[in-house]
Amino acid sequence: MFRTRLLSGIVLVAIALGVFLAGGAVLAVVIFLVSMIAYQELTGACKVRGEGMIPSPPVIVGLVMTLVYYGVICLALARDISAVFPAMVMSVVVAFLAFLFVYVFTFPKYHANQIMSAMFAFLYGPVMLSFLFLLREGFDDGIYLVWFAFLASWGSDTCAYCVGVLIGKHKMTPKLSPKKSIEGAVGGILGAALLFVLYTQFVINQYTVMTLSLPLAAILGAVGAFVSMVGDLAASAVKRDHEIKDYGKLIPGHGGIMDRFDSVIVAAPIVFLGIAFATGLWS
Repeated sequence: MFRTRLLSGIVLVAIALGVFLAGGAVLAVVIFLVSMIAYQELTGACKVRGEGMIPSPPVIVGLVMTLVYYGVICLALARDISAVFPAMVMSVVVAFLAFLFVYVFTFPKYHANQIMSAMFAFLYGPVMLSFLFLLREGFDDGIYLVWFAFLASWGSDTCAYCVGVLIGKHKMTPKLSPKKSIEGAVGGILGAALLFVLYTQFVINQYTVMTLSLPLAAILGAVGAFVSMVGDLAASAVKRDHEIKDYGKLIPGHGGIMDRFDSVIVAAPIVFLGIAFATGLWS
């Protein structure tokens, strides 16, 4: 099991590295496909997907709106990064209205909690994942900036694991994730802050046109790490609520997309907002 998990993890990192270095249309297509898979995993976990291979109407709406959403933000990004935010808001509003139409015109086939779960899955999967694409393509130095999201999630997770193994004694969320400790969480947050400072000093401030202050980098790393931990625990809570072990079986030894990218998904928007603030995007 460990060997399978290690090998698939190495392959996954290699694929992610290649895709994000390529950027452009390659990244857009991959993120879109990953978003579609994540949406189906979430709706499956929340018992909204439908029976057999045929998706339910709420899931069909979510898949269609995922296609529309990515089309809209790509068109907006082609104009200017500042046009993306209103495009995102309008896409989410249209998606919400589409789910309401399904709820009304199929009533009482689907309960309100199923429709809300379908909308939740759309926001949690496709919308949150899109910030990885925006980080890479929305800024001139996106090829360097996008790795902040992975430092905040996978980097902090590694630091938290090491500190937790060494000195972890106090359980952070014993009912949700018994192996996670408060000491490990603090180590993950401080570790991410340090990683952000080092990456900023030796990469961002050396090879990009922007200059990011080290205190701001440390704060962004700490906040990103904290939020990524919440994302990890939230994904675990959804699984426990619905009594499933993994979201899928796509990645051997890891589970599904949501099992591996649960923390990255929520770290990416925070990093995007931090970079937008640092670059004066909305000033």
